[in-house]
Amino acid sequence: MKYNSKKHHRKSIRLKGYDYSQAGAYFITICCKDMKCLFGKIENGEMIMNEFGQIAFDEWINLSERFANSELDVFQIMPNHMHGILVLTDTATIPENPEIENNIPDIGGGLDDAEKENDYKINNHQAMPYPAPTTMGDMMGGYKSIVANDCLKIWKSRWAGADPAPIMGKIWHRNLYEHIIRNEHSHQNISNYIINNPKNWKDDKFFNQ
Repeated sequence: MKYNSKKHHRKSIRLKGYDYSQAGAYFITICCKDMKCLFGKIENGEMIMNEFGQIAFDEWINLSERFANSELDVFQIMPNHMHGILVLTDTATIPENPEIENNIPDIGGGLDDAEKENDYKINNHQAMPYPAPTTMGDMMGGYKSIVANDCLKIWKSRWAGADPAPIMGKIWHRNLYEHIIRNEHSHQNISNYIINNPKNWKDDKFFNQ
């Protein structure tokens, strides 16, 4: 369904005036729809991924191959969400993928007091005479779309021949949360949080069984 500003108006806490195609590091959190544990489970402080979780893992790694202006830092697939640090190294062109979204809004409270609430709007990618920068929103929209499609393929094969076949439902929450990492101290704290997330699962705000 195409974006309709009258029906789909949402709010975002993105930093006003920040160019999301410029070089920088971002702490990304993407949650599963309704916080369902779709990617696996935590056992003895370690993440045990299922087929869906492996897809989410593999496609995150593929980001740096699909987008020339990106580099991956630490990341972690969790039962019902994922965390990762994504670094934009410079501006590049948008890949030929008309299904990629742009400017996906945040979820949850921000880590940075400088982030303020801002109007949200999706920019539809249409034929453009000149290349445009690849933004963090482009990358995350593509990532979510590919993971969802690949999970759907597994679901359909799993229930092939069933009548009626159960509906998989949506994989992702419609929004995501991102935080601009502004200094080394913040980077270290966030990295430690991501690395230790499985060990601290029961104390995590996203904890669900």
